[in-house]
Amino acid sequence: MRFLFFAFTIALITDTYARVIPVGTGKTFSSVKKAVEQAKDFDTIKVYNGTYKEGTIAITKQITVIGQDNPVLDGENKYEILVVSGKNITIKGLYFRSSGYSSMNDFASLKVVDCLNVTIENNSIFNAYFAIHISNSTGVTIRNNKITGSPKSEQLTGNGIHLWKSGNALIENNTVYGHRDGIYFEFVTSSLIRNNWCEKNIRYGLHFMFSNDDSYHNNTFRDNGAGVAVMYSKRVVMEKNHFEKNWGPSAYGVLLKDITDSRMIGNKFTKNTTGIHMEGSSRMDIEKNTFSANGWAIKVQASCDDNYFHHNNFTGNSFDVGTNGTMVLNKFENNYWDKYDGYDIDKDGTGDVPYHPVSMYSVITEQNPNALILLRSFTVQLLDKAEKAIPSLTPENLIDTKPKMKPNKL
Repeated sequence: MRFLFFAFTIALITDTYARVIPVGTGKTFSSVKKAVEQAKDFDTIKVYNGTYKEGTIAITKQITVIGQDNPVLDGENKYEILVVSGKNITIKGLYFRSSGYSSMNDFASLKVVDCLNVTIENNSIFNAYFAIHISNSTGVTIRNNKITGSPKSEQLTGNGIHLWKSGNALIENNTVYGHRDGIYFEFVTSSLIRNNWCEKNIRYGLHFMFSNDDSYHNNTFRDNGAGVAVMYSKRVVMEKNHFEKNWGPSAYGVLLKDITDSRMIGNKFTKNTTGIHMEGSSRMDIEKNTFSANGWAIKVQASCDDNYFHHNNFTGNSFDVGTNGTMVLNKFENNYWDKYDGYDIDKDGTGDVPYHPVSMYSVITEQNPNALILLRSFTVQLLDKAEKAIPSLTPENLIDTKPKMKPNKL
């Protein structure tokens, strides 16, 4: 009872003394930096329309900064604009423009360092090196921001949303265009990425490195250098994402490299050079995904083992499965393949003969990419038919033991 009374008293005092500090022409302050210096914990700074060129503004207090009518914080291509450190801080409704570039430091429009419970929402960030840079922080929410970069080379462009050594983050409903990686995680745990749109980023739409127990849902990765790379991570859940038009000589919807004990469920891969490229990946559950109009739907390297592909649909892909080995350590079953021409005598919806998803031509092109010039030629079709009848080059045991006659209901 005494604790409840104490908590109520603190809340009452906080509410009584918290202020709203207006910033703008004719307001209490004309400078955002001056308002921050004068603010106390739990105050709200309301920044009105205008352009503010104030170098780097540092926030270390428990305050809220809200933009009214799209005020612009201009870094003049020289400064980091806002550097935040502390706890219980909210940044909302601001327009960040033209932060500085440094080859030695990760300059950002909005940098968050050593923080707890920070919310960044409804902001616009244009022409930044790094747009939002988070490090060593917990409980950060990044929501409803629009980030537009000015892409140069991979070396001269930073990431849109960058998290390092952080946890329990929520990244949702953001749009990220024209950066190196749209969203980047390194040593980030127990975090959720959902409902974001990443397009035309130079390298990856989303990039994971050494990040465990995370999940990403309902995101769209479109026309990036490559869609998503998940590398050196464990227990990652990838669900109901769209991977579209990630084309290029080394492009793919998803790269899975040295990832274990993870799941891919209900994703759509459309018009990518390669839908999923897997290296050194183990104990993956890949189910209820749709692969359509890709170059290769899936490439499974010989270093992968104990992965389970089931109840997926494969339609209109040039190659369904590619591999660089002959030993089969993965399992395929209950998938629908539009190239399957087997029969179903007992009418149970499952083919009576196994399907070999690796064609001879895909094996040849894996060893000699120039052979792609013969794609869809009559000779190649004949050779593939002969290989299916008497396998010699393709992995004999890489089969779907229970191919579906009709597409799975996903």
